[in-house]
Amino acid sequence: MIKRSMTLAGHATSVSLEAEFWEALAEIAKRRGLPLAHLVGEIDTSRQTNLSSALRVYVLKDVQRQIPRHGDAPGDDPNDQA
Repeated sequence: MIKRSMTLAGHATSVSLEAEFWEALAEIAKRRGLPLAHLVGEIDTSRQTNLSSALRVYVLKDVQRQIPRHGDAPGDDPNDQA
């Protein structure tokens, strides 16, 4: 567990996450061309739960968007008889 301190919306806060989640958030921020603190701030403004949970869910949703959904590609559907 890694605890990081940052300022969000003008308030100092600390967030504890597993190293893997911090790494994933840093990669997402890099991909979007944002500083990590800016990405965390965006997530903070739209969250409806505690910040640590919101960050984990954000990473999960990012990963899910990258996985092809069932039936998105030919041959993905086990019911296809082709």
